[in-house]
Amino acid sequence: MHIRKIILPTILYLFLSITANAQEQSVPYELTVNLLSQTEQVYINGYPVTTPIDKVVSQRENFQFTEISTRKPFFGWIVPSREKNTLQTAYRLLVASERDFLLKDSADLWDSGKVEGNCSANVLYGGKQLEPGKVYYWKVKTWDRHGKESGFSQISAFKTAENLTDYATDRYPIQKQDEHPIKINRIDEMRYFADFGKASFGRIRVNLYSDTGTDSITIHLGETEKNGEVNRSPGASIRYSQYKIGLDKGWKTYVVAIRPDKRNTGPQAVLMPEYIGEVTPFRYCEIENYKHPLEEKDLIRETAFYPFNDFDSHFHSSDTILNQVWDISKYSIKATSFLGIYVDGDRERIPYEADALINQLSHYGVARDYSMARYTHEYLIRKPTWPTEWHLQSVLIAWEDYMYTGNKLSLAHFYEDLQAKTLIALSDENGFISTRTGKVTPEVLQSVHFNGEIRDIVDWPHTGILGLEKEEGGETDGFVFTDINTVVNAFHYRTLVLMAQIAETLGKTDDQKFYNERATKLKQSFNKHLFDKKRGVYIDGIGTDHASLHANMFPLAFGLVPENRINSVLEFIRSRGMACSVYGSQFLLDAIYDAHDAGYGLQLLTSTGERSWYNMIRVGSTITLEAWDNKYKPNQDWNHAWGAAPANLIPRKLMGIEPLEPGFRKIRIKPQPDLLESAEIKHPTIRGDVTVSFNNDPGQSFRLEVDIPVNTTADIHLPFYSRSQTVHLNGQPVKYRRDGNFSVIENIGSGKWQFSVER
Repeated sequence: MHIRKIILPTILYLFLSITANAQEQSVPYELTVNLLSQTEQVYINGYPVTTPIDKVVSQRENFQFTEISTRKPFFGWIVPSREKNTLQTAYRLLVASERDFLLKDSADLWDSGKVEGNCSANVLYGGKQLEPGKVYYWKVKTWDRHGKESGFSQISAFKTAENLTDYATDRYPIQKQDEHPIKINRIDEMRYFADFGKASFGRIRVNLYSDTGTDSITIHLGETEKNGEVNRSPGASIRYSQYKIGLDKGWKTYVVAIRPDKRNTGPQAVLMPEYIGEVTPFRYCEIENYKHPLEEKDLIRETAFYPFNDFDSHFHSSDTILNQVWDISKYSIKATSFLGIYVDGDRERIPYEADALINQLSHYGVARDYSMARYTHEYLIRKPTWPTEWHLQSVLIAWEDYMYTGNKLSLAHFYEDLQAKTLIALSDENGFISTRTGKVTPEVLQSVHFNGEIRDIVDWPHTGILGLEKEEGGETDGFVFTDINTVVNAFHYRTLVLMAQIAETLGKTDDQKFYNERATKLKQSFNKHLFDKKRGVYIDGIGTDHASLHANMFPLAFGLVPENRINSVLEFIRSRGMACSVYGSQFLLDAIYDAHDAGYGLQLLTSTGERSWYNMIRVGSTITLEAWDNKYKPNQDWNHAWGAAPANLIPRKLMGIEPLEPGFRKIRIKPQPDLLESAEIKHPTIRGDVTVSFNNDPGQSFRLEVDIPVNTTADIHLPFYSRSQTVHLNGQPVKYRRDGNFSVIENIGSGKWQFSVER
């Protein structure tokens, strides 16, 4: 049994030591500028180094580092919890051009003074004008509700970009990490087979020996194995490649330069940065025609990824399948981040809105990072893809960005674009939109920055493409496409509701009223024209009586189904099973859990059937697939994060952790365990970690422990058993209000709390 050897990057050691030190001193920690932490970290060719950022500013060609592009950056920090109900009541922030100023608790650029309030995120710079291409230093202290003053935080640094602007979304450089195989097998006298345990995007580096300098070896890289070798013909878009290397005499280190693929390095694809080089996804490495001993230390995979802290999140439960589903989903978010922007896997390396929404929510669930999601969203506003619903999804992504960050700068900057993305220009007298009634004019296309044909998609793939024959009818559950499409209009309704909230956030009261009125009108028309009262289901569109899973799960997920119709819609949804793609499963599970059918939700998450997340594990992948199985998408890839929906469904729906107010100023914790006996989770937020654990005796008792970060309150939802039940908080009886099958305790402050319900 070999232990996996990983060279932990310097940045992780620094993060852990700084965070631990800050928490011990009860000073603010996890300092961020424009949503980015460790802005002073320097890299060489993607590897973190300890060189101070102010020593490398003039050596751009050799080093990489984060650059802050805005004239007025915004700052954030996490306040450590000293006791229950800890609350920041004021802060003081210092920004200086030299570290020495801060060492004396002074600042030459900005001293905010003591600012009253509990704001610990999105604090806009208010000092002297920052200059381009310079390093600046800052720190912050806080006061609590007892008037107690903290010490100052550690000093943090950031460098401004050479060209400053009023608005931009900044990112980290791509990072590299060296990994060794978990095992190496000698196949015969001249061949070795190495398994890295999980697939990742990277390249291989090897230490090899030659007696004569006339030897040559062949290296095989692949995502799958067959009979103890790298699978040379894996099919679909599963990756395999081989490289020949001529060996020099003696011990030498060789780096295999990955050949670019014409398809995923084309004009539309996002390209790898030069300092990282081209990569390929692989788990297995086979070395052929090498006769000398080969050890794990001689084989190094240079893995590329967007900076990711594995310790930001944690989940474990009493269900071993659920744990495995979480693990593959979480790892998929890290592994597919190699470009610093969400892409559709390795086949094309193109961002799509559908991928971006699932990636965004899942990234939020497993790591405290908001920059990659925002950057991808803003990229897609200007470079959208063709499906009707995916234009609409830009509004959903924008709202989730605001709810998780509490930062409205992106909403304000792209407000007119978001208005156009509702596609309200395509609406008729009933409020329905259609791309098939001649309303998609050049002006409409220009408003959404698209040059092409917008078409309804519902789900992907469709019947009759990509080798799908009659026996495998695509992923739309037989959806009948008509001019007035139920799925498209469910999305449109959701955008109208969210645009009203965005308008309210930005103080645009006339727009808020307009979008609310349009949403109300569409909801009425939707339920009048698209609901079959006899069957109790929604049909696919006007002009057909066909009812699909999609025509019912999307209205349920987006709040279109009246209370008295939820049961019949749910019954139909259950009858269809997982008759959707891995993309559609995001909305299916959202709908199921929002309708409080936790039993069916858990059944789907832990299913071992062919159309399940466990099937991805069973077929041998360590990154989520593009489809449930090769038979459902014959050209699918094995590295597609839109299949990683459980990374957000588990924290958001099963464990029930969601923001009620922007930036997690208020949280709802609403576990829906059904028969799951126990579970625990650590969920990162912009204000600090939320931890939740429960022990569940279904129908009899439920015990819940939570830890709420500072500057946050939470509404806790416990099961409701009966009027005679007992509910306790920290061992004492507590009042609650009933909300359906839940017992709700409101406005719980920061700190650790224990709740229990007994029948």
